[in-house]
Amino acid sequence: MEPQLIAQAGTAALGMDATTLVKAASLIGSGIAAVGVFGPGIGIGIAGSRALEGMARQPEMAGKLLANAIIIAALMEALGLLAFVVAILLYLNGTKV
Repeated sequence: MEPQLIAQAGTAALGMDATTLVKAASLIGSGIAAVGVFGPGIGIGIAGSRALEGMARQPEMAGKLLANAIIIAALMEALGLLAFVVAILLYLNGTKV
């Protein structure tokens, strides 16, 4: 039996090769990254409700509040799309042969 390197010790103990371990880690990571899509959705809902509340309290500021709310929602949506793209890339890395 050959001596194992420290980097190979984990895969040798599990009885699998490194590619299988990378595939499994990629699939688990894609699931975790997919959870990142929920945060911006909740944030957009909260920001929208606060903007509507501000418009109801001060109708003369409705134009400024609406413009700011749209910019904030777009930035939050960009973070959600980034999390989605990372999840897809990790999933595709884990499923390729």
